[in-house]
Amino acid sequence: MVVPVVAADIDQQNHVNNTVYVRWVQDVATAHWRAIANAKAQEIIGWVVLRHEIDYKAAATLGDEIVLRTWVGKAARLSFERFTEIRRKNDRQLLSQARTLWCPINVRTGRPMRVPTEVREQFST
Repeated sequence: MVVPVVAADIDQQNHVNNTVYVRWVQDVATAHWRAIANAKAQEIIGWVVLRHEIDYKAAATLGDEIVLRTWVGKAARLSFERFTEIRRKNDRQLLSQARTLWCPINVRTGRPMRVPTEVREQFST
């Protein structure tokens, strides 16, 4: 997934604000889920974040194009580990790495739920 850095992303230090990285982590996770999960799974399973860990390596600035890449790591009973890599497109410079723990929830009840085996297998590494 490629996203542009726009003026609203820039903070007082003249680089992309940390909150934008969190948004990118969530956006690429959502896009990955929607691209791979079947329609039935998307109707019943939602996701909430339990934890974000983000390491910032270099700054992104206005006009940069950013490449977002994500993949699922370890899946436990009620949590999925997801990794995200954020790079600048023109020089492939690593800007940030993230590890997020997501909890699957039942969309109707808002309560944590186990992910069906077939869905788990689609995302396992």
